[in-house]
Amino acid sequence: MRAHSRISILFLVLVAIALTAGSPGGVQRIVAIGDVHGDLGATRSALRLAGAIDEHDQWIGGDLIVVQTGDQLDRGDEEQAILDLFEVLRIQAQAAGGAFIPMLGNHEIMNAKADLRYVTEGGFADFADAVEYDPDDPALAEFEPDQRGRMAALLPGAPYALRFSERVLILQLGDNVFVHGGVLPEHIDYGIDRINAETQAWLRGETERPEIIKGKNSPQWTRLYSDEPGAEACETLGKVLAALGAKRIMVGHTIAEGGIASHCDGRIWCIDVGMSAHYGGPVEVLEIRGDDVRVLRP
Repeated sequence: MRAHSRISILFLVLVAIALTAGSPGGVQRIVAIGDVHGDLGATRSALRLAGAIDEHDQWIGGDLIVVQTGDQLDRGDEEQAILDLFEVLRIQAQAAGGAFIPMLGNHEIMNAKADLRYVTEGGFADFADAVEYDPDDPALAEFEPDQRGRMAALLPGAPYALRFSERVLILQLGDNVFVHGGVLPEHIDYGIDRINAETQAWLRGETERPEIIKGKNSPQWTRLYSDEPGAEACETLGKVLAALGAKRIMVGHTIAEGGIASHCDGRIWCIDVGMSAHYGGPVEVLEIRGDDVRVLRP
């Protein structure tokens, strides 16, 4: 596995500055990509549609910012290749003056806490030799032999969990908020930075899993904004966006039947289109240039 390199807070600050200043020659271009669930082909197609990579999977996006809102894991057999591709693109994009920012979804959190309900047989096999480990390690004793390679890679403090610890659950870039599930008023009260920092500390194996990321109302699980949001959801979102000084939120987690959809007068964008083979949905991504937001399709 490629050695990991920490995404610094300074780097995210520099991204925010770039958004404020705008990219050379115009407004900063951002592309948001939803759930990919272990489907490398769909992931590549989405990245090429975004103008991020070439046919050799190399970054060609220049100062483009790509945000992938989590759920790289589960329901597919090519998860390790996706995670490794994302790490390469993160490094290449930063070197080119852009950014590739993969986020944490509920399935990354589930795997780190050993909830393996949605792992495929191929998913276990895929991680069998992902990292070096002692099969007799007491920390792995509760798992079946075919599960131990995956857990040696993904439990808090393990190599791939350390890579996850460089990611955030909630990200704000200028007027845009990105999250897998949603941001609720209680998350604002608790503190966005605190949620991210405590989740990262848990993934590093330093603390227990924070209570704020447990349950159906956590940032990675809530469906308030993605499951046919009505007036109440729009009102709640209005309070959240006002508190953050933002204009819109991009969420994954719940498949938007018929493709990427917007709600609440364009303040919610649901970008999970079920593009993985498990669901068989289309490949679509969301492009944001200032206040110009549009869906990109092949």
